[in-house]
Amino acid sequence: MVASAFHFFNVALLGVGLFASTNIDDIFLTMAFFADPRLRRSAIVVGKFVGIGALTLLSTIAAAGSLVVSPEWIALLGFVPLGLGLHALWMNRRPAVAIDEGDGIEQAPRAFLAQVGAVAGVTAANGGDNLGVYIPVFAEDFSAIPVFVLVFALMTLLWCVAGHLLVSHPRLIGSMRSLSRRLLPYVLIVLGVWILSDAIGLVLPAADAASIHT
Repeated sequence: MVASAFHFFNVALLGVGLFASTNIDDIFLTMAFFADPRLRRSAIVVGKFVGIGALTLLSTIAAAGSLVVSPEWIALLGFVPLGLGLHALWMNRRPAVAIDEGDGIEQAPRAFLAQVGAVAGVTAANGGDNLGVYIPVFAEDFSAIPVFVLVFALMTLLWCVAGHLLVSHPRLIGSMRSLSRRLLPYVLIVLGVWILSDAIGLVLPAADAASIHT
């Protein structure tokens, strides 16, 4: 009993360190989401859980099947923040359009799901490189995965609370909210390009093969 409790504590501690060390940059992205008044708070929280949950599920499947996920293919997730950033930049340049209240209520469910998908996609893309860390740890002790799942869920909630509190701070809320709409598209574009840079390995082999044939 004592040994199992000690093992649980060790795994939980490892999970906390694992999540914190691989999601430091995600806290700033979470702050940017909460600073955007167009995003629903509930959609942000659900989207964060979906994104982190997708990464955890992929890591579990890969560990269970002893699969090796190529970093180049993972890097293709960078198209998600890149596309969202370009779309947000285009929308910011369009003149504001008044929305009828009736239409807004009617479109609310779709808007919520779209926001959840956007947050989840950016979260998964931003943490795509985490798979290279999670998979070998999960594969080493497959029975510890439920503990990791629990810890990751609690840490995701903590990240959401921390991001909301930091943005809600009186000294930060004004500047964050005023800059978020103009800054977030560029952050997403840079993030997407940076993630996609790891996919260069998918192009180089084809280029090398073409040069050999020529």
